[in-house]
Amino acid sequence: MLKHNLWFAGKSFLRMILLLIAVSIATFALVSVSPIDPLQANVGQAALGSMSEEQKEKLRSYWGVDTPPVERYINWAKDAVRGDMGTSLLYRQPVMEVIKVKLANSLFLLVLAWLISGTLGFVLGVLAGVFRGSPADKAIKGYCLVIASTPAFWLALLLLIIFSVWLKILPIGLSVPIGMEAQDVTFLDRARHAILPAVTLSITGVSNIALHTREKMIDIMESDYVLFARARGESLGAIVRSHGLRNVLLPAMTLQFASISEIIGGSVLVEQVFSYPGLGQAAVTAGTGSDVPLLMGITLITAAIVFLGNFIANLLYGVVDPRIRRGGARE
Repeated sequence: MLKHNLWFAGKSFLRMILLLIAVSIATFALVSVSPIDPLQANVGQAALGSMSEEQKEKLRSYWGVDTPPVERYINWAKDAVRGDMGTSLLYRQPVMEVIKVKLANSLFLLVLAWLISGTLGFVLGVLAGVFRGSPADKAIKGYCLVIASTPAFWLALLLLIIFSVWLKILPIGLSVPIGMEAQDVTFLDRARHAILPAVTLSITGVSNIALHTREKMIDIMESDYVLFARARGESLGAIVRSHGLRNVLLPAMTLQFASISEIIGGSVLVEQVFSYPGLGQAAVTAGTGSDVPLLMGITLITAAIVFLGNFIANLLYGVVDPRIRRGGARE
């Protein structure tokens, strides 16, 4: 058993390393072929035209414009292996320091949205599957189909107009009140500013989990062992608790941890709408400003978070269903 667990952890770690290498290469290649001129984008055409050739050469050296892409990637990879992801060209700070601040702002938002969307999606999916064809099922399915086709940025703008502009009950943006010093900001202040972005991400993340859980629950309720349980006189609640939830929990967990990547991707647009200074907004800034070290660091960190979520899901499979753990131990 222990040998199997170690072997599984080792293979998963190797996959993570290969995944991060592939992601870093793909990200670096896309940034290298980008048509954005980092000098013109960050200095401006007018200011660039008034500079001497010596000043332009210093800027090209600073941004690495004249260095071959392969050489730049190798130099970056050597430093990254030692834990140094370089210095952000825009923020003029170490990449890890910038990511630490931005991730701290986004983490509360992402975790809150992840928990709400997963819990709500699972509950709605179970209800729709158990009461298939009922008005509740039709309402849940209709809601999920509408939300699945709704762009996250449009929903964010709609919530912003309703709750911040019309009703004026929630902040219009940012992560802290404007003009307040950092030491004076309370947890409630940060929570109020995170409500609208978190709700937006939660609403958009519900549909996928709810629809898949509904389909799985319908298959379970139409299975032979559920029909046999009904024939024995078991109540609907007992059937759902004993047979439905246990069998639907594994696919729901898979969807829940797989949704981490969707929530992180959606946060890029949502943070832009709400001017929320998180990791998503920093990624957009790094991409449009050709800040390769920062963009590479953000990409690797987010990829590692997604992989960690899938890894935890695999470990939890054996906790939820011991048959998986015993089966894996025999292999």
